[in-house]
Amino acid sequence: MSAQEVILQLKSFATVERKNKNEYYFKTGPGQYSEFDQFIGVRTPQIRLIAKQHYQCIAFNEIDKLINHAVHEIRYCGLIILVYQYQSANQEAIFNYYLKNLQAVNNWDLVDYSAPHIIGDYLFNHPDKLLLLDNWAKSDNLWERRIAIVATFAFIKHTEFAPTLSISKLLLNDQEDLIHKALGWMLREIYKKDAKTCEAFLRENYAQLPRTTLRYAIERMQEDKRQRYLKGVF
Repeated sequence: MSAQEVILQLKSFATVERKNKNEYYFKTGPGQYSEFDQFIGVRTPQIRLIAKQHYQCIAFNEIDKLINHAVHEIRYCGLIILVYQYQSANQEAIFNYYLKNLQAVNNWDLVDYSAPHIIGDYLFNHPDKLLLLDNWAKSDNLWERRIAIVATFAFIKHTEFAPTLSISKLLLNDQEDLIHKALGWMLREIYKKDAKTCEAFLRENYAQLPRTTLRYAIERMQEDKRQRYLKGVF
């Protein structure tokens, strides 16, 4: 399977209506985080279906052309192909390939739908490499910082919360809203597994918590408790 065949298939599903929606949803206006990203207008279920159809018969040199493409949906398809390949076999090779092509993971959905499944899963099984998350959390690159926190979702699923809480501490003073949202999302996932652990972190770090992070983290609380946490009354 060639990259060009995958691209042609993706383009066959593209619509102007979806292109306009994607450009609005992913903030492509001047000065916004996706200002220079390009969209053709393919829906996520269609992209994932194409990836699932072809992941078993496409080589790295062809995936290169997908994940480094200027068009967002094409990069997304290449990354989902990698996720499927990682889940089927050869995990070390996929992990190393992902690391070498980290620059292609350059929007929040590309991070969220690939990093936990590849980076997170691999690090869970190879904890000697956990320092990678700390390095990314301290990066100047927004997407690397998001990878650092979102990858810990794999640990949360196994009720191991220390990596998430550690990376959250490093990112508490981050200025980017997309990081605030990712922190809140991961803390909410901890809350669903172990409310006391999440609540303890929120209380301990309340003074530094971005409001967006706090609001995301406490979404599952009962309303009276949620209001107390919003006011800092514990």
